[in-house]
Amino acid sequence: MKHAALTFLVLISSILMAQTEDHHAGVSHRGESHAGMGFSQTSTTHHFILAPNGGIVQVTANDAKDSEQIGTIQMHLKHIAEMFSEGNFSIPHFVHDQTPPGVPTMKKLKGAIHYTAEMMDNGARVKITTDSPDGIAAIHDFLRFQIKDHETGDPLTVEDR
Repeated sequence: MKHAALTFLVLISSILMAQTEDHHAGVSHRGESHAGMGFSQTSTTHHFILAPNGGIVQVTANDAKDSEQIGTIQMHLKHIAEMFSEGNFSIPHFVHDQTPPGVPTMKKLKGAIHYTAEMMDNGARVKITTDSPDGIAAIHDFLRFQIKDHETGDPLTVEDR
């Protein structure tokens, strides 16, 4: 009986690992498409940073001389800041094949949350800020989800920046 239970647990574990790998591959594939982010997920680096008043979404080109990739990143993050400001989170929904946690509250509080696109030499970032405690909690939920789904390894706790 113990052998059967162990075999069952190994089988379930294998299935869950395969589903996780398939999901991450789907996130990368949808992210690279023009309906997603429109740039390579393997030649760029994503970071999601939790801050006391919100957080940061940052994407940089791995090759600082890849001006085409950098331009695409900058255009995309400027577009994201504009879309999020309007309460439109259709791209994260498409890329992740689900509505990320925090999004319903971020939509509801769209007038109290500010999105600022900032260009960097090798990419761009979107600063997300608010004074609303509910907004901060929602932003942190959204960013923690991104950290996990993009497998960035960024801290899941607030950092002073």
